Amino acid sequence: MIACCLKLLAGPVLRAFESILEPFLRGPAMTDLFNRQFLLAKRPSGTVRRDDFTYQTVPVTALVDGQILVKNKYLSLDPAMRGWMNEGKSYIPAVQLGEVMRALGVGEVLESKNPRFTVGDHVQGAVGVQDYFIGEPKGFYKVDTRLAPLPLYLSALGMTGMTAYLALLDVGQPKSGDTVLISGAAGAVGSVAGQIAKIKGCRVVGIAGGKEKCRLLTEELGFDAAIDYKSEDVLDAVKRHCPDGVNVYFDNVGGDILDAALSQLAVGARVVICGAISQYNNTTAVKGPANYMSLLVNRARMEGFIVLDHADRFAEAGQVMAGWIEEGKLKSKEHIEEDLETFPETFLKLFTGDNYGKLILKVE
Repeated sequence: MIACCLKLLAGPVLRAFESILEPFLRGPAMTDLFNRQFLLAKRPSGTVRRDDFTYQTVPVTALVDGQILVKNKYLSLDPAMRGWMNEGKSYIPAVQLGEVMRALGVGEVLESKNPRFTVGDHVQGAVGVQDYFIGEPKGFYKVDTRLAPLPLYLSALGMTGMTAYLALLDVGQPKSGDTVLISGAAGAVGSVAGQIAKIKGCRVVGIAGGKEKCRLLTEELGFDAAIDYKSEDVLDAVKRHCPDGVNVYFDNVGGDILDAALSQLAVGARVVICGAISQYNNTTAVKGPANYMSLLVNRARMEGFIVLDHADRFAEAGQVMAGWIEEGKLKSKEHIEEDLETFPETFLKLFTGDNYGKLILKVE
């Protein structure tokens, strides 16, 4: 049933990203509702701190034609948000100073002056780190809470699932019998990518931090083995668990772990660069991989992945992922924290390794 309702996701999900670039519009105050907001106050240097944001409470403003008022329920917290805070060339413009911090989320329409949406609709879009979104719903699309709970539309049935599915299958191109190595394997994308690789008949080894995360991978998510980078030498462990080499390496972290994986590539390997979370808070120049010659001698391919480039596959990904969830082949792990005011501290869990699966902030 979920799959049927996701057949037309490609266009709406693509349009959802258009809203990322839209400013949050303001008009004259009208109601007795007040909106808590986090604005980007300065460009972070290194690890994000609370004083990199301005916290404020402002009146909810009156709608004009074309706008909707959304009560935000859940916000998606993603490593990419750290990159959006920086100036410089990227795949989308940076969040401007003084602007509401960009975030995808799901919520309920409380008022509408837009013919596409009615009061009571549940929607997903770039709602921002705030209680209420007021503006034109460019790229917003409806989600059905009768088919799946709202948090699932931010995890396996949202951009997390799209990224894992498309990055692994389009770039990694796993074949049955391949050895697939995944870093950040207990995180939002890595945990889903590993399960997809298992569905495709691969042997899957995950790299994660801590015994509990490694237990999660092998005992709950079906990984064949797990490497604890906090207590093991990663290079030695990769050699031990991947004696015939790594056919697909799905990288979410970069740094020394990427180097370790490159050293053990099989001939014809595919390396998917999906993220580099270990590097996002660097204040010095990022060093290139030391073992890049392994790409040459093993005739391997390393390719970066941005989910926006694969919008024509969103409908397929949504349908297939929904089917796997219904069949019990895919588990979605959500780590939900509460209260908008905890946003800075909750966001940091992505970089300290204190989250399991998809990190979501419940607004209330």
